[in-house]
Amino acid sequence: MFHSVLNILASMESMQSKMPLAPLGDPFGLTPEDVNITPSPEQPPKPMAGKCFDDSDAHDDSTDTLAEIDIGEVRKCGEKADARQFELLKVLGQGSFGKVFLVRKIRGRDTGQIYAMKVLKKATLKVRDRLRTKMERNILAHISHPFIVKLHYAFQTEGKLYLILDFLRGGDLFTRLSKEVMFTEDDVKFYLAELTLALEHLHSLGIVYRDLKPENILLDADGHIKVTDFGLSKESIDNEKKTYSFCGTIEYMAPEVINRRGHSCAADFWSLGVLMFEMLTGHLPFQGHDRKDTMTQILKAKLTMPQFLSPEAQSLLRALFKRNAVNRLGAGPDGIEEIKRHPFFASIDFNRLLNKEISPPFKPAVTTIDSTLYFDPEFTKRTPKDSPAVPPSAAAHELFRGFSFVSPAVVDEKKDEKKVRTIPTAKTHPITDDYILKEEVGTGTFSVVRRCVMKTSKREFVVKIIKKSACDPSEEVDILLRHGHHPHIVKLFDVYEDEANVNLVLEYCRGGEMLDKILSKKTFSERDAAASMANLANAVCYLHSNQVAHRDLKPSNIMYASPSCEADSLRIIDFGFAKQSRAENGMLMTPCYTAQFVAPEVLKRQGYDRSCDVWSLGVLLYAMLSGQTPFAMGPNDPADEILKRVGEGRVVMEGKPWTEISDSAKDLVRKLLDVDASKRPTAKQILQHPWITHRNSIPANTIINNVYNVESVKGALEQTYRALTTTSAVNLRPVNASALAKRRLTQLPKMGMCSS
Repeated sequence: MFHSVLNILASMESMQSKMPLAPLGDPFGLTPEDVNITPSPEQPPKPMAGKCFDDSDAHDDSTDTLAEIDIGEVRKCGEKADARQFELLKVLGQGSFGKVFLVRKIRGRDTGQIYAMKVLKKATLKVRDRLRTKMERNILAHISHPFIVKLHYAFQTEGKLYLILDFLRGGDLFTRLSKEVMFTEDDVKFYLAELTLALEHLHSLGIVYRDLKPENILLDADGHIKVTDFGLSKESIDNEKKTYSFCGTIEYMAPEVINRRGHSCAADFWSLGVLMFEMLTGHLPFQGHDRKDTMTQILKAKLTMPQFLSPEAQSLLRALFKRNAVNRLGAGPDGIEEIKRHPFFASIDFNRLLNKEISPPFKPAVTTIDSTLYFDPEFTKRTPKDSPAVPPSAAAHELFRGFSFVSPAVVDEKKDEKKVRTIPTAKTHPITDDYILKEEVGTGTFSVVRRCVMKTSKREFVVKIIKKSACDPSEEVDILLRHGHHPHIVKLFDVYEDEANVNLVLEYCRGGEMLDKILSKKTFSERDAAASMANLANAVCYLHSNQVAHRDLKPSNIMYASPSCEADSLRIIDFGFAKQSRAENGMLMTPCYTAQFVAPEVLKRQGYDRSCDVWSLGVLLYAMLSGQTPFAMGPNDPADEILKRVGEGRVVMEGKPWTEISDSAKDLVRKLLDVDASKRPTAKQILQHPWITHRNSIPANTIINNVYNVESVKGALEQTYRALTTTSAVNLRPVNASALAKRRLTQLPKMGMCSS
């Protein structure tokens, strides 16, 4: 959580032997042996390549003398805490100065509460680092805000400092942005609005944050943000309300921070613009070949505004990217209110947002209060142990990545290293230790499904064995963990992973495929069809309301859990193509990348809208009612013929058995299969259709549905879906080819490295 240590301090003798910093020297050069020198406001900074910067303290820390700094105590509800009151559950992170643990309070008023406990070893902290620790402690101890991480306890022993903080289970914005590459404007608007409220509170207390970036923005279990890492924040500023420190992360620094002319709270607004640009485009606005080039761009380069951004977004970015801080939005007499009044935030009710009455666009998949799904398994698999403090002589003064509530997994591309795990929380021991694998019950493009029996309980499940080399199942696991509790969505019970496969242990649907049973039944009625459609629409409505589209609702992916095949036991399975969308219009933007950026129209062409799920329900309903397929006559129909019929939008409902079907049912079928996606009803509107709401009054007469045999109908349906999913695709480069991904790889945490 803290800002990490910046660099190894040279000894006093070493410093005295170096040439002094020339007032007009190269502002991008390095001091010999990376010596820390604090220049005056007139002197340009001397950054070190590949590291974060902070020369904010004028004290002399070039000596090896370790003066004692008393951080004081923080008590919750007046209760004094000590290390014995906390049970160590897991290791969340580790560096040269100490560890971060997931802990449970076992004594006191808040017994049972889960926290993150940061333990710092005094012997390895230089004076500068102790002052930063005290600064963070002082700031957090006096702040209570819904979007700022809370310090619950602070105490110390002879050898260690302890900070007990909120445990944020949802990961950080860095991790999510790395995965998504870019966010929708609605996502960005939400996160920026909450950040604006957090900055407003800090600025009202006279605190300049100075380190705003995705790594320092955590997500709670509901998806709301919390700002963390106050090691670089500044409380005391001069009479002009300015500070002259050169600190932060280069790419997010304001021009006035770089040129050392003094900066105020307005520097945070520049960083807010950088963060906004990065979230909207997947790129940093100013990033050169090296740090010197990056700093030159920040000071001089003209920024080209992406035209796919809305006029409101472009306007806000231009207002935040004013190099003269006096002219920057938020620097005026009304302060940050100027930003809140900007048209980009017109749809945001800041009072409701402050009270957390607005739902976040993304809810992390956390199932328990101590879930560590978004933590690096490198640490969480370790046995938690708070080792004794070591004397100063036994610890190396190495650089390290600052502690964080969420530590993204380290990717090492060396050939002799194991492959990066796909599912961080998956069990790594063989699935055969816990289950007996039986016969194969299904196959897919990237997976095989087998029946399995748990050794301890003898209970039957199925295991979906997914080849990691063929696809990434993390999205499927994420969706099933979050939404598998719905009565008509298949339940995920366990996940195992080895070097080749990810194994999902799922609910066993003994009743088989829905269409098989319906077409072979002799007593299936229109009322039965309405009951089945109501349950399926209910599940789809639930998914859509949670920003998920299934995208593969074909007959083979709808099964009965019960052998008796009641409508209430219907399950939607196989979420391999499902995707969680990010905006209210439901457009699914699968992360992809070209030489510069994939334009919105390309994303729209590649994406799937929720109306595709509705159309699939229409095809299923047509087949349930008639035993026929709407657009294919048989399994051998050419794809272009099927697509032509779909495009014409003509749905034939004449002759038997349609003469036996109610007009209300036919009306719903026509609406679901409308060629114009915008005219199709939503899943919620399906549930409100008279044929569904009045289904109990529908005659229970058996439908004549054996016009074709089962295999012929299924083959025709499969051919229909195959035709619709084999349209030519845009040739896109992989995500890891993007500039953002490359930057992320160069900034992965490494022990002994600095990161702000």
